[in-house]
Amino acid sequence: MRALVLTGPLAWPPLMRVVLGRDAADDCSAATVPDAAIAADDLCFPPLVPVAGARTDALLLEDDTGNAFERLSFFASALGQSPVPRHVETAAGRMAALAFMAEGAAHPPQSGWQAKGWAARWGAIACAAATEIMEHFDKTDPYALTARMPMILSRAVARAKAAAAPAPAQVRSDMDGAQVETKSCRASHDGFYLTRVCKLRHPTFAGGLSPVLTREVFVATDAALVLPYDPVRDRLLLVEQFRMGPYGRGDPRPFVLEPVAGHVDAGETPEDAARREAQEEAGLTLRALEHISSHYCSPGCSTEFFHCYLGLADLAQAGQGRGGLADENEDIRTHVLDFDQAMALIGTGEINIGPLVLMLLWLQRERARLRAAG
Repeated sequence: MRALVLTGPLAWPPLMRVVLGRDAADDCSAATVPDAAIAADDLCFPPLVPVAGARTDALLLEDDTGNAFERLSFFASALGQSPVPRHVETAAGRMAALAFMAEGAAHPPQSGWQAKGWAARWGAIACAAATEIMEHFDKTDPYALTARMPMILSRAVARAKAAAAPAPAQVRSDMDGAQVETKSCRASHDGFYLTRVCKLRHPTFAGGLSPVLTREVFVATDAALVLPYDPVRDRLLLVEQFRMGPYGRGDPRPFVLEPVAGHVDAGETPEDAARREAQEEAGLTLRALEHISSHYCSPGCSTEFFHCYLGLADLAQAGQGRGGLADENEDIRTHVLDFDQAMALIGTGEINIGPLVLMLLWLQRERARLRAAG
């Protein structure tokens, strides 16, 4: 029998339930881990790290079957952590146990671990990410998941945000997604991107449920899109890059004009992502953001959700430039165009990316106001 130490997020009952596959809170007893601390509060999965003189509250789980150890080890390995022999203090005295730790973690311990504050900020995201991670248990090398963790976390952010803030239903039906009967749902592709095949029945407008349907869905992240605009000079900035969509369709011109765009990473808001991407792709510091829309881009087959903004910026130099991050293999050319020149490209069809068309039409409507304000 192994004694397993659960600390930080792993000691939070909802996450513990996902990782262990059962409700184990009643099987745990209180313990303290000496000379260790939670690395940082502002992470989705802050690890336990060695810190001389520190003391961390924990739960002790007696694992008599080995299943809990196997599941916890898999989950910890995906996060870059491992089981480490430690002595813990319990009501019955000092005893040996295994704690899941990140030796020499890059994030130094900060103020004491606050489970309530962490749960409010990260709880729903952590459970969504853990659900995806544990789907790989007994199927995938956990270390293979480590490289995918940014996308796993970004997908978890999108799922948590969708659940917390559904759009109004004044004209459309307010039938709840919980009424959909999911018979099965499996990953048909699971790499950097994720595709699922689901068999389900959904409520119908006539009442009752549909026949069992097989539907595929591309499980993507939320993305932030921003159109940089200089209201004084009446100029805007577009980015140009190679895109797989046009290439895969057979378009002989797979380089397209787009707004600045990127994934919303775990721990940032869509506004944060818009500002970060403007800096990374175009070297721009935005003065302000105006929200244009938040919408699904292709709801028939994809979860991808766009948060679109206009970003007020200084665009002193017209013409072309370069941008993007070399470590992400981004090869980006920027174009600073006059407003009328950009609008003309909608008419010629050279601008053929839907979100950019929407954003330019929004700018056309709001342009007088923005220019008057400077």
